[in-house]
Amino acid sequence: MKLTLRVWRQQNADTEGAMSTYEVDGISSDMSFLEMLDTLNEELILRGEDPVAFDHDCREGICGACSLVINGDAHGPERTTTCQLHMRSFKDGDTIDIEPWRAAAFPVIKDLVVDRSAFDRIIQAGGYITAPTGSAPEAHATPVPKPDADFAFEHAECIGCGACVAACPNGAAMLFTSAKVNHLNVLPQGAPERETRVLDMVAQMDEEGFGGCTLTGECATACPKGIPLMSITGMNKEWLRATRKAAKRQGR
Repeated sequence: MKLTLRVWRQQNADTEGAMSTYEVDGISSDMSFLEMLDTLNEELILRGEDPVAFDHDCREGICGACSLVINGDAHGPERTTTCQLHMRSFKDGDTIDIEPWRAAAFPVIKDLVVDRSAFDRIIQAGGYITAPTGSAPEAHATPVPKPDADFAFEHAECIGCGACVAACPNGAAMLFTSAKVNHLNVLPQGAPERETRVLDMVAQMDEEGFGGCTLTGECATACPKGIPLMSITGMNKEWLRATRKAAKRQGR
C-alpha cells in the first residue's frame, strides 16, 4: 500500500506543533500500525531527518502506552489499542491523520508522546490496598460472591491508556478513575479503605485539571477494554455514600 501520513510534529512542550505530511510506500496489510510508523521512521533516519517520537512498550494490547488519535478516533477505526490495529483496516491511497491525545491534563512531551503521569497520581491517591494482611492467604480463604468477582475483573481490565480522556469532549477522566475505584471497592480486601479511596482519588482527579463528566458516553465507546459507562454511575454512588458518612462523623 501507498499512504499519505499527516503526522503531528512538536519539538517539546514549549514549542508550537503542526501537521507534517509524509508519503510511505510498500506498506503490507499485515503490518501493525506501529510497524508502519517504524517504516516511516527508518526512511526519515536514512534521509537524516528527526524520526517521529511515539510511545510504545508491550505491543500486545496490555500496557496502553501506544495511544494515538488516528483520523480523529482514539486508537483508530477499530475498538482496540493502537499496537493491535493493523493496516488491513486502511486502503491503498488513504490519507491518515496521526495526532497525540488532546487533553489539558496530558501535555505533549514531543510529537505523539504525551505526559500521562496525571493517571499515576490518581492511583497514588488511593488506588491500592494498604490494610495489613500478614502473609499471603490461601486463595480461597476469603470467599467473594461470583457477581462481585465478575464486576471486579471487568473493571480491573482498564489499562490506563487514556482513550476515555481523548474521546471525551470535556477531557474527563471519570471512566478511568471509576474503573480503579470500583474494582477495589467491591472486594473484601478493599473494604477498609472504601470511603477514603473514592474521596481521595476523585479529589486528585479534579486537581489534575481533567474536565467534568456530562455522560456523553464517548469514553466507553472508545475504551479498548470495554469498561462500561455504568462504572461512572457506580463511582458516583460510592462518592455520595462516602461524603455522607464523612459528614455524619463530623456531625453535619
